Amino acid sequence: MQPTFPAAFRGKTPQILILDVDGVLTNNQISLDPAGSESKAFHVPDGAGLRWLKDAGVAVALVSGRTSQAVARRAAELDIEHYTSGVKDKGPAVRTLLDRLSIRREQAVYVGDDLVDLPAFREVGLPVAVANAHPLVTARAAAVTTRAGGDGAVREVCEWILATRGEWQRVVERFMK
Repeated sequence: MQPTFPAAFRGKTPQILILDVDGVLTNNQISLDPAGSESKAFHVPDGAGLRWLKDAGVAVALVSGRTSQAVARRAAELDIEHYTSGVKDKGPAVRTLLDRLSIRREQAVYVGDDLVDLPAFREVGLPVAVANAHPLVTARAAAVTTRAGGDGAVREVCEWILATRGEWQRVVERFMK
């Protein structure tokens, strides 16, 4: 079954998926133990979708305003080589990443949830908001997921990208054999 993707994705061939972390790849919650160690919850199907994108030749990047050992570890587990943390202004960070990878803005998808993501939205052709994003973010998005951040929104976008690139059926067939 082919995933239904938003009209904004029709005729597009995304080459990169750039994600905010807190509120997109996680549910926006941070747990701190008494010693100050941080933990975050990640949605496992999101990780599977990111692996499938990478297998299809789509670059994946994380751009986070915070620095987190938990996120660095998750990025390493998923073999995400483009991980930038402690970013105060995401617009220039996204522009620099696209320039370094020689990817045109029309070929870039950015997923965000809060006001800090709006400068990054202006640097890509397909800005996407998660379902529980701030209303000002959803208003400026080309598409909005049906799933919340940290609860399958990333997987949903991965499936949209794979479908628009004609790769979704290949992914499914791999598991149906």
